[in-house]
Amino acid sequence: MARYTGAVCRQCRREGQKLFLKGDRCYTDKCAMERRPFAPGMHNQGRAKKLSEYGMQLREKQKARRYYGVLESQFRKYYEMAAARKGVTGDNLLSILETRLDNVIYRLGFAMSRPEARQLVRHGHFTINGHRVDIPSYLVKPGEVIALKETSRSKDKFKASLEANGSRPAPKWLDFDQNNLVAKVVALPAREDVDLPIEEHLIVELYSK
Repeated sequence: MARYTGAVCRQCRREGQKLFLKGDRCYTDKCAMERRPFAPGMHNQGRAKKLSEYGMQLREKQKARRYYGVLESQFRKYYEMAAARKGVTGDNLLSILETRLDNVIYRLGFAMSRPEARQLVRHGHFTINGHRVDIPSYLVKPGEVIALKETSRSKDKFKASLEANGSRPAPKWLDFDQNNLVAKVVALPAREDVDLPIEEHLIVELYSK
């Protein structure tokens, strides 16, 4: 499966804001955005360049892709799915991205970052409706039940992550039973359920050209 293999901190610096791709490190003074808050490259430490309309649309698309860890071809596929659905295309796009299994695992607090959640899914730690699913891009649907495998529940990694993320509640479209480590998808996420600073209308404008 194709994925980005470069230095993830470069992505935050390129977008000019924290994308929280390295979990706890992003909240410390070791974060690359704290130490070098400018775009990668030897000529990017000067005055910020003014972006064109196209530039702003492109940066917003790139930022959304990097938040969710999605490559260009798959992101384009999600946009086409969103455009084919009823409703507002931008809202549909964010809803689709939020229902990726790796994002759901992150939202439930099993991982400190989306890249870490992706790895946990790939290692087969989770089931959907009782069946193991190891595809991070799997799109969950209302009514499906997501659970941590019985053989994984005693691992210190999950106990530590759930404790560290205890103050971050699961979104209302997920009914999470933290005692039994089981969550049910009760609805598709709405726009107000997405707390990321993404201006999705710019992405729609970019792809509509």
